[in-house]
Amino acid sequence: MPNITKYGIIGCGMMGHEHMRNIALLDGAAVAGIFEPDAGMAQIAQSIAPDALLVDSIDTLLMIPDLDCILIASPNFRHVEQLEMLAAKRYLPVLVEKPLFTDLDQLARLNDFAETYPSPVWVAMEYRYMPPIAAFLDSVDGATGGIKMMTIREHRFPFLEKVGDWNRFDRYSGGTFVEKCCHFFDLMRLALKSEPLRVMASGGQDANHLDERYDGQKPDILDNGYVIVDFANGSRAMLELCMFAEGAEYQEEVSAVGPAGKVEAFVPGPGRFWPEHLGDAPTPQLIVSPRHPKGPVKQDIPVDPALLDAGDHNGSTYYQHQKFLELVRGQRDKAEVTLDDGKMAVLMGMAAQISIKEHRVVGMEELVP
Repeated sequence: MPNITKYGIIGCGMMGHEHMRNIALLDGAAVAGIFEPDAGMAQIAQSIAPDALLVDSIDTLLMIPDLDCILIASPNFRHVEQLEMLAAKRYLPVLVEKPLFTDLDQLARLNDFAETYPSPVWVAMEYRYMPPIAAFLDSVDGATGGIKMMTIREHRFPFLEKVGDWNRFDRYSGGTFVEKCCHFFDLMRLALKSEPLRVMASGGQDANHLDERYDGQKPDILDNGYVIVDFANGSRAMLELCMFAEGAEYQEEVSAVGPAGKVEAFVPGPGRFWPEHLGDAPTPQLIVSPRHPKGPVKQDIPVDPALLDAGDHNGSTYYQHQKFLELVRGQRDKAEVTLDDGKMAVLMGMAAQISIKEHRVVGMEELVP
């Protein structure tokens, strides 16, 4: 097939399927090869991309001659080792799912990879590309006159079931504030244009997975908490997470305030979880509230229904792939979400996890020498 950009996919579970459905909507893109060891997930993947070749190893995937890029959507704890396999076998542009790594012991290996891998790597931070969040980012500096305070609230459903139940345990997921919240720490750095100095957090496991056991082991992932982050430019940000609040109208609420005013974005959760008896799912909104003259200005930010049907991230996966393909095709010089961005988002999450466990403020210099 001429002029088709061909993906190879490593790991094709729930998030991999979302990527595949969005790749299918792109002009001139197709999935050529899939490595997915779980038979059920592989069968679903094959139904989404019937022309793709299912293979039994990453080595075999990398032998497909006409691949243009790789997507890594495997369980979190596999990401670093699979990046290293690419570095040892074949240099291709990579879109790697978050979180980039799950353990501080992997940091030196990741840094070695970053210094030596010659092809571009893009870290999948989908939340940047949700239309209401993108509108927020476009308007935030003008609306606030410079952010002094930023708040992100996510009130959502519990962790879904994943293959092998890996997301029930910190040692595989990196912990809730890494696995789930690296998105939000990435948004903080992006919007505030500054680096974190210190992190203070409080959290717990109070409602979810308490009665579950896997090989006799109780899940240890947290399901709620607060995180406060001080930044080098004097701004501060807060995250409020609750994973037993799926009854809320909006799943994410993001606000920023400065001397000129306030701007807010409201993002609904996945449409497939919205109860039919309540009618249509909420429409994303952007609200700008200047101090002078007072009076909020509300704007609906609708998302193409075809994109909503293709995944659970408010259309962002599609827009992310559009930009990634520009990188693969040589139409942009570098990744918009870099390895450094992915690394810092994880380290902020790790600082939050340490703060919760040890009941103290964590300086980022402890994690970033």
